[in-house]
Amino acid sequence: MNDATRPAPTEPTLEASVVEGDWEYQPVRLPPDVSRLSATTELGLRSQFGGWELARTLLFADGTRKVWLRRRASRAVLGAVSA
Repeated sequence: MNDATRPAPTEPTLEASVVEGDWEYQPVRLPPDVSRLSATTELGLRSQFGGWELARTLLFADGTRKVWLRRRASRAVLGAVSA
């Protein structure tokens, strides 16, 4: 299958961020057609420019990956949660 006939990979799905204690978590679902290289690039960009770090990964039987990213919650986020 050449590049012209290959379907484009599906985009990662971002879920709602969750704040627990001092950490903000961002679940990301990566479809099975996203290559490991593409997933690494996507997560690396989020890490470099968003301040996220990898907290947990889960691989499902259908090839879908669910990734939890985390970062220290900012004071603005913590204030909004407690208000």
